Amino acid sequence: MNPYRRKTNYYETDQMGIIHHAHYIHWFEEARVDFMEQMGYGYRNAMAAGLDFALLSAHCEYKSMTRFGETVLIQTDITELTPVRMTVTYAVTDAETGALRVTGYTKHCYYDARKQRPVSLKKVLPDLYSLFEGTMA
Repeated sequence: MNPYRRKTNYYETDQMGIIHHAHYIHWFEEARVDFMEQMGYGYRNAMAAGLDFALLSAHCEYKSMTRFGETVLIQTDITELTPVRMTVTYAVTDAETGALRVTGYTKHCYYDARKQRPVSLKKVLPDLYSLFEGTMA
């Protein structure tokens, strides 16, 4: 999959012109949605089927500062996959220099929004589960 490309915005900075740490979690979500679109099964398709990806945890490690006006690349990978959960990892790098800015991960369970309970993705959307499996190394 191609990394998600994102130009930083002024409103995302703190008073020093550095991207505020909280925005990286939003960027992870943007990259995850883009990842699914690249797979050919967009997040909207999953939502239309009544499925959501409930967030169980999010983790960030800040390696170097990202500044206003820079463009970053966010490499997104699924590193753990079970019928009921997945872990998605992220590596944010400067598009120009390749400098590592942030690494992190999010953990999710598959959630039936209609019945409001966790479900087995392998049972409810086997095609999507197969696509996720196909992205893993």
